[in-house]
Amino acid sequence: MFRIFTFTCFFSSYIAQHTVPNMAYPLSTSYRWIVDENGQRVKLACVNWPSHLQPVVAEGLSKQPVDAVAKKIVEMGFNCVRLTWPLDLMTNETLANNVTVRQSFQSFDLKDEIVGFKTNNPSMIDISLIEAFKTDELFFKLNTYIHLTKPGWCCANDDGNGFFGDQFFDPTVWTAALRKMAATFDGVFNVVGMSLRNELRGPKQNVNDWFKYMQQGAEAVHSANKNVLVILSGLNFDADLSFVRSRPVNLSFTRKLVFELHWYAFSDGNLWATSNPNDICGRVLKRLGNRGNFLLNKGLPLFLSEFGIDQRGGNANDNRYLGCLSGWAAENDVDWSLWALTGSYYLREGVVGMIEYYGALDSDWNSVRNSSFLQQISLLQSPLQGPGPKTDAFNLVFHPLTGLCLIRSLNDKTMLTLEQRTEKQGHDDSDKLFKSRFHMEDYVHL
Repeated sequence: MFRIFTFTCFFSSYIAQHTVPNMAYPLSTSYRWIVDENGQRVKLACVNWPSHLQPVVAEGLSKQPVDAVAKKIVEMGFNCVRLTWPLDLMTNETLANNVTVRQSFQSFDLKDEIVGFKTNNPSMIDISLIEAFKTDELFFKLNTYIHLTKPGWCCANDDGNGFFGDQFFDPTVWTAALRKMAATFDGVFNVVGMSLRNELRGPKQNVNDWFKYMQQGAEAVHSANKNVLVILSGLNFDADLSFVRSRPVNLSFTRKLVFELHWYAFSDGNLWATSNPNDICGRVLKRLGNRGNFLLNKGLPLFLSEFGIDQRGGNANDNRYLGCLSGWAAENDVDWSLWALTGSYYLREGVVGMIEYYGALDSDWNSVRNSSFLQQISLLQSPLQGPGPKTDAFNLVFHPLTGLCLIRSLNDKTMLTLEQRTEKQGHDDSDKLFKSRFHMEDYVHL
């Protein structure tokens, strides 16, 4: 059984004992920041958890119990999940309500996945796909967000899912599905945002239709659920928002709008590995400034909703790109979401059990794939700027290659060392641990 796909995403924040204490929902925006009801900065440090592929089930649940996966997300320092979903989940009643998890796996002859699912998540194996999507551990312990129309892997210019009017992308159906999904989670306080479409692309893309339909989609989501952030993606695989520099988005509501971009090394071919990485970084950051970073100066939130690397560590192109990205992300203190949580897939592009080497977890969903990578992004998981409780000001010199900070010895001012932060013991006290290690007089801005 084959299903074409398109997907959208939910954002859900982790609200168990590990989160920032006393966070006041719902979230909104203040200037370029995402804030809670008390006006304090809430930095989204998310991880993508795919649920949009052909079985239409959150990946990994044949390997581990859903609550164990949720716990691992927090242990790795993430505070929210970008949970992807296919539009068919809201438009195909038969698929959503009459197909169980077991039946979905059976339709693709995934016998081993059924056995694993029965072992690790027995209460979910015989419930409908929509009920599995709404399971408590996904939406009551995590922060969430849509990806495409039909279930499957994304994305290509010619897959019929790229832009409004494509074969599988009817804007009227899309708008109705957005409204229905937003209404489904109205009142679920930790569902904090909703992205309207993943990676718009293809020969039909144009600015006028982007404004027409993205504004309609945004109004549909807000009319059904006034609590969620409304997240708009750009053109050219979500790499370009340059067109909103001179033409603002016109909506009936305020303080809920966020823009998103994607940034991967492979978008520039193999240039990071074959050229001087400082030259490439300068060129790419200039392009990023024109295509999206300008939004921060305009007082609009910019969310890096996908980035990632081959976590086996041997990809020079990815490794050099990550240093550039980390420096930019730290300097601008942007909200972000890593691609991906996924250690492996039930079924991807016809391959059963395909390993995701960009995944933070290993193929058994049991262990961290690359602890050095988590160290490298650990500083980026903490809010460094923005509104909130005032503390003594301090400056940091950040070393993107390692994720460490440059320390000047208090005893010998000529001695500089790279020092590792203490391991986080929960997102709520990460700032306290950070400030206890580093002192204002030890740093200058890089």
